[in-house]
Amino acid sequence: MTEVRIRISTETRKQLEETLRRAFRAGDLALVKRVTALLAIGRGESVAGIAQGIGVSASTVYLWLHQVLAQGVDGLRVHWRGGRPPKLTPTQRRRLAEIVQAGPEAAGFPTGCWHALLLQQVIAREFQVTYNVQYVAALLHSLGFSFQKARFVSDHLDALARATWLAYTWPAWRQQATAVGGLVLFGDEASFAQWGSLGYTWAPSGQQPVVKTTGRRKAYKVFGLIEFFSGRLFFQGTSGKLESASYILFLTRVLTQTREPLFLVQDGAPYHRAAALKAFFAEHADRLHVTQLPSYSPDYNPIEFLWRATKRQATHNRYFPEFDTLIRTVDEALASFAAHPERVKGLFGLYLDHMADVATADLAIHATAA
Repeated sequence: MTEVRIRISTETRKQLEETLRRAFRAGDLALVKRVTALLAIGRGESVAGIAQGIGVSASTVYLWLHQVLAQGVDGLRVHWRGGRPPKLTPTQRRRLAEIVQAGPEAAGFPTGCWHALLLQQVIAREFQVTYNVQYVAALLHSLGFSFQKARFVSDHLDALARATWLAYTWPAWRQQATAVGGLVLFGDEASFAQWGSLGYTWAPSGQQPVVKTTGRRKAYKVFGLIEFFSGRLFFQGTSGKLESASYILFLTRVLTQTREPLFLVQDGAPYHRAAALKAFFAEHADRLHVTQLPSYSPDYNPIEFLWRATKRQATHNRYFPEFDTLIRTVDEALASFAAHPERVKGLFGLYLDHMADVATADLAIHATAA
């Protein structure tokens, strides 16, 4: 058969799309196929490809085209099929949840992200049930799923060590600090680049915001500590390298500014294991107690929320022609947080919510590995 090319007017296309929506609501799967084919012809797709995609013969597609040309869109009558499309059985719902959790690649799709159209296809393929694409989101919510942004997890992490730290090490550390009236300090370092950072902002449609940059590969580094119970912030910047000598100076300053025992939680940065730092910790063992986060676990450190908030306030979408301007801007943002510990403490709400999700994920990873 000779391929045809039919131009569908905007008005006819809208009528077909509305007919398709009504067919979905009525559960009229035969009409769903027919209108889907007609819309595809209007987009210039080949009849052979359309027929193969919806599982009918090419002659059937030509027949549908002839009928709509003769009778118009009004001739496409929706037949009510007894309410909404058939619901999935409890067993099918559990199976769907397993498919969603396994991910789209396991289901045969070349993508790592589920979206409603893919899930609509999976449901039709696995259970021969066609849901309106708008209903798919409601169905997933009812199965305990929500639309979320993924997060990176290092392929070197030890899920058991992370779960153990959350369940035992961290609660014991808090209890020890509470018993002696100590301060629980989460420490980390951040780097703020002179070329700036990019963030979301409102702009006219079709006009992507642009931000000037010097392109200079120079950064302002900051040591930071935040106190878990009060939100108190200690910070110190440096334009040099992050190393044990400058870290010792920072910790010495914190010791002079406090009187309570300090319970420090830090990561495994190389200079944290330097001989000079070990000697410093031994010298101040009467007041300074140190524990380490599990390897590859920056997401366990609540100060990460402070760094993100600082970049949003100080460096996102901003131009720094001079390095001194960057330093001043970052220091002002951090000084503002230091003057308002309640803002820092507010970040711990995000941290605790995040940690509940992370704990569940880590236990799942460990169970899978086991």
